Amino acid sequence: MTTNASTEEAAGPWLVAGLGNPGPQYAGNRHNVGFMVADLLAERMGGSFRTHRARAQVLEGRFGLPGPAGRRVVVAKPMAFMNVSGGPVTALRDFYKVPVERIVVVHDELDIGYGALRLKRGGGDNGHNGLKSLTKSLGPDYHRVRFGVGRPPGRMPVADYVLRDFSGAERKELDYFVDRAADAVECLVLEGLERAQGTYNS
Repeated sequence: MTTNASTEEAAGPWLVAGLGNPGPQYAGNRHNVGFMVADLLAERMGGSFRTHRARAQVLEGRFGLPGPAGRRVVVAKPMAFMNVSGGPVTALRDFYKVPVERIVVVHDELDIGYGALRLKRGGGDNGHNGLKSLTKSLGPDYHRVRFGVGRPPGRMPVADYVLRDFSGAERKELDYFVDRAADAVECLVLEGLERAQGTYNS
């Protein structure tokens, strides 16, 4: 008889893509919070990213228990600019043979207050250039972990706002919020979207 663990193993890995812009000048930007969550997940998995031919940094490992009881996961950071991130993620999907229902994208979200999370599957891009690129390549039915960064103050252009570092006040809580977002990703992969939404949706 096939066990749940062996069935899960046969279904292949999950792909978790944290969105951001490559390069040290962007590292602390609000737009790069997906990279921050991916880096923390890699740290938890005890591994290091390696360069993949799909123009991405990847780490292959497991969430949950070690060995076959754990959930196979590829954590990735596309090494293309945000507005063309669909190309690397699609190439990784094809390389690892990941169905769209096993793709999780972590990204910044303007329409949610700072640090709040919303998890969902499918939907529009809400003007987010990374999601626009991904949806064009993958269709809309991937999972999203939306990390709130809030709206820009006054008349500041959105592009200027997301390409600035988190403020000093925001940085005081940033580690906590990134940690919570990483928890939400693990919960989604291990326990399913409904449980993760019930626990982490703010």
